[in-house]
Parts: sequence; C-alpha cells; structure tokens
Amino acid sequence: MIQQLIPLKFGSKESINFLELLRERVDNYFLEKGISKKYNSGMVVKSIFMIALYVLPFIGYIVFTPSLLLSILLWCIMAIGVSGIGMCIMHDANHGAYFQSYQWNHWIGKVINLLGGSEFNWKIQHNILHHTYTNIVHYDDDIDDKAILKLSPFAQSKWYHRYQHYYAFFFYSIATLYWCTVKDFIQLQRYTREGLNKNSNTENVWLWIELILAKLLYFSALFLLPYFVSDIPISKTLICFLIMHLVSGLILTTVFQLAHTVDNTIHPTPIKDQQMEQTWAVHQMQTTSNFARHNSFVSWLVGGLNYQVEHHLLPHICHVHYPQLAPIVKQTAEECGIPYLEFDTVWSALKAHIRALKQFAN
Repeated sequence: MIQQLIPLKFGSKESINFLELLRERVDNYFLEKGISKKYNSGMVVKSIFMIALYVLPFIGYIVFTPSLLLSILLWCIMAIGVSGIGMCIMHDANHGAYFQSYQWNHWIGKVINLLGGSEFNWKIQHNILHHTYTNIVHYDDDIDDKAILKLSPFAQSKWYHRYQHYYAFFFYSIATLYWCTVKDFIQLQRYTREGLNKNSNTENVWLWIELILAKLLYFSALFLLPYFVSDIPISKTLICFLIMHLVSGLILTTVFQLAHTVDNTIHPTPIKDQQMEQTWAVHQMQTTSNFARHNSFVSWLVGGLNYQVEHHLLPHICHVHYPQLAPIVKQTAEECGIPYLEFDTVWSALKAHIRALKQFAN
C-alpha cells in the first residue's frame, strides 16, 4: 500500500443516469408497499437466532463440561453463529442499514466485538475502501496483497501463486483467527499512516484503549470463564477455539470471495491521473456478481451477501429486501445496457472463484 492513499475519481458521463433511475424506482417500490427500507420482524428473529447460536452453545460448554468431541461440536455451532452475526447483523448495522437511527446502528454494529473484531477498522476496510474502490488493486483492502494469495491480476506475482487454488481455502479458514489477534492493531496503525483515520490524537488514544480492552474482554470471556466457573482446562478451550475460528473463517471469507473474486468480474485500473473510466455505479456492476439468489435458504443464511450487486448499489437498505429489489435492479441495468452479473448456484460461483485464482496466478 502507498503511504498516503490518494483518492480516485470515477467517470461522470452516462447516456442514461443508471443510479438515479434505479434509486427512483427503488424509492417508489417502498412507497407503494408502505414499508421501511430498514429491518422487519424477520430480521429481528434472524438476529436473535444467530446470537443464540453463538451464546447458548458456549453456556452449554461451561455448564455441562462435555467431552472433547461434544465440546468441538458445540464450538462448531458457535462458528455458524459467529458467521451469522457477521453476515446478518454486524454487516447491516455498520452500513447503517439495520435501523433508521445512527445511534442504534452504531451500538448494534459493536456486536463485532463479540467476534473479536473492531467496528472502526471494519468501516474503513469495508465501507470505505472496498465499497468505493471495488476490485481496484492497492485500494480495495479485500484484494490487497495477501503475501501468500494473489486476488487481483495486477498484484505482484510469486512462483507459489500457481498453486493457490489448492491452498487458498486453508488461508481463508485462518482469516478470523488473524483478525481477532493481530490484524486490528496492524490495520489501525496503517489506516492512521495513510490518512484514512480522521480522528484527532486524543480520539486515537481512546480508540487504542477501547481496542485493547475489547480484545482482553473477548479472550477473557472465552478462555477464563470456562476455567474459573467450571475448571475446564485452558488447553481444551484452546482446541475448541481454534476449530471455531477455522470453521467461521472458512465460511465468512469464502462467501465474500464469491461476489468479486470470480471469473465474470473485472479488475479495472485508472486510465490516467487517478481517473477511472466508468462511473461509480457502472464500476460496481462490472466488479460485483450475485450467486444463488433464487435459493431462499442461502439468502437467509448469508444475510443477503449473495445479492452483492444490490448491496453495493444500495448499501443503506437492509438485506431482507434484496430478493424483491433484485428484479428492479436487473431490469434497470438491462435497459441501460449495463451487465448484471450472477451465478445460479453456490457451486457455480465457487468454481468461478477457483478459475479466477488460477487465472490470477498466470
């Protein structure tokens, strides 16, 4: 990454203002239905369910002190809860899509602390860098150089990248483990250096204190509570903890990769002087792909992240509305001559991701 991130400029000329037309149609949809763009009862039920998947197995682990095998099973269920909280609750709240109120979104967004992460860093990496500069190398933090992985055709090539389609999923599985241990500290320092952290020095002192305390509370709750309450050996909890993160890391990272790192999306670069060729909205359409959007179970489980086209264009709308908005987006895109990228199934998107990994290596 460069020392000081220089913003890119997107194109401004379109024969038809696609985004303006789309927003008008989406607004009309909500007006005609008389419903809010934010959460509904189904969103609340799902949120409670996902938090229960994370909390209740942990309580059962402490109360019943089961065998190692059963304990691992409980922590695998917790891993699904971790993934569900990240995809279905935290993601919407930190986009301002869960509630109308900024404060409610802010506090619900802090549920990321239950997963060992930082709300502040997430908003910079995901909301600012990824959503603004999708698939642009050195700008989109989601595809920036990962040392062992090459997620853009324009990233630096290493000899071992030719094998990355074999080993990539192992490194996906350790993503949340890296996140909850050292990633947030590295990111906060880097975002400050690059000018992305706009806080004052005093605000940053408190931010560092909050980050350190959140990490201490996270690890204390997961390791010390079982030890002091039920005398469960820390070594046993460590095994379960590592397995939980391997499962949740694999789920979360793979789901996010299927939207952008696939062989039907592009990876644009500036044409000159930090200037992108396309408008921001067209850029999003060319770099983002849906998958399995007609599979209601998948849509429910991944928090609408299989509707990434709708999410990238309309990030402030709760994901529970995406299945109804997708036909509007697709029709508007077709009328404007803009591609609407998608795969019919999870499997077809997964194969496209593996093909992309092979292409980038070459």
